[in-house]
Amino acid sequence: MPIFSRALLIAAILAPAAATAKPSVPEVTIAGGALRGVNEDDVVVFKGIPFAQPPVGALRWRAPQPVAPWQGVRDASRYGHDCMQLPFPSDAAPLGTPPAEDCLFLNVWKPQGAKTKLPVMVWIYGGGFVNGGSSPPTYSGAALAKQGIMVVSFNYRIGRFGTFAHPALTKADADKGLLANYGYMDQIAALKWVQANIAVFGGDPANVTIIGESAGGMSVHALLTSPMTRGLFQKAVIQSGGPMPMGDATLTGAEAVGAAFAAKKGIAANDPAALTKLRALSADDIVDGLNLAALFGGGARTHSAPIADGRIARDSLSAYQGGQFNKVPVMIGATSDDIGGPTGPMVAGARDMADQFVAQDIPTWYYRFSYVAQSARTAATKGAGHASEIPYFFDTVGVKYGAETTPVDRHIGRIASAYLVNFVKQGDPNGDGLPTWRGYGAADHPMLDLGAGDGAVLAPDPWAK
Repeated sequence: MPIFSRALLIAAILAPAAATAKPSVPEVTIAGGALRGVNEDDVVVFKGIPFAQPPVGALRWRAPQPVAPWQGVRDASRYGHDCMQLPFPSDAAPLGTPPAEDCLFLNVWKPQGAKTKLPVMVWIYGGGFVNGGSSPPTYSGAALAKQGIMVVSFNYRIGRFGTFAHPALTKADADKGLLANYGYMDQIAALKWVQANIAVFGGDPANVTIIGESAGGMSVHALLTSPMTRGLFQKAVIQSGGPMPMGDATLTGAEAVGAAFAAKKGIAANDPAALTKLRALSADDIVDGLNLAALFGGGARTHSAPIADGRIARDSLSAYQGGQFNKVPVMIGATSDDIGGPTGPMVAGARDMADQFVAQDIPTWYYRFSYVAQSARTAATKGAGHASEIPYFFDTVGVKYGAETTPVDRHIGRIASAYLVNFVKQGDPNGDGLPTWRGYGAADHPMLDLGAGDGAVLAPDPWAK
């Protein structure tokens, strides 16, 4: 056989193999060192990336400290531990990792083959500031990444690890006034990590959207009004989370709560070794049974919520009313059977905040999520429950409902996620193939009902006064 013909034959044999070759293993190098991710179904994924030192030992109840550089290539194929808490038995978003105190990790998803800078969405989970994490399968950013954005999720400290004060901590003042709000500090540190590192992954640090649900939505309010977040994001999405009433949440009050907890553990407030003894307690001793139910159990309080210190966090309502906030486009809403009902802090609170934003000329899109998965409907169903919208906005409804997922369920997921992706990309949720969503602000309170007629319908809010 002539040499030329032989070469053509070899090329023909090898061509199918070359055409089906898998993409090379993704690696990037950031400030801390090199990372090796994975390719999963047309998405590049990096998980378990440390964005601060482990907050353990002497760093328990300290502001997040810079990551110590590592040697070699760090495996970034699996989630890091979610933050310390009681195991969360909810089927809404079961954790994918065992909780641990060493938990300050984040995750990145992006579409394979992206050639331009990608808009970045940063997810903040809920859980009442005592539960939650970034590892639940319904929080995967893969489906959204396939629509042309980069998704980042991260862990932040919760419970007594995330909000804690004590006279001994105040006296030590290791971080020069950064006290009590450790979970919020973690959130800010994660956003600063995004600014410093996301371009290496192909993301655009000048086009960042923060989104949170429930306590995550409350966190978005805190970040919008924090003096420490200017320039860290350009858009915000608030889901079922009103601004926390923080006017009377002070360091002095939190210190009293922390001292009561320490006394429960046999540590006197005036003990010169109080801080050493508190840090010597096991992580389980610090959790001490705290969960969502315990928040409303009555009795002496031994856990404090985030406080308004004026430096990390302001009282959000007062800050909004005074115009002291990051003035960025906002998408805001709640579910149709949310906590407190039509007049509660989620539903009425979302509408009140939409009014507040529009009054200050903030581009605002207001929605209510009313769809209930067909397999979840019963005679007692009144509407979409708290947190039930998340799998639809993440387009992970098939993960949530498995074999019981219906074509209509998936259709609603495609609509909700498309609105979200459009907003992340351009600060406006509208796009081809979607019902027009008019910005909030007209006298008729235009609201997008996601789920009405098994689709999306723009109409006046029927519950508006």
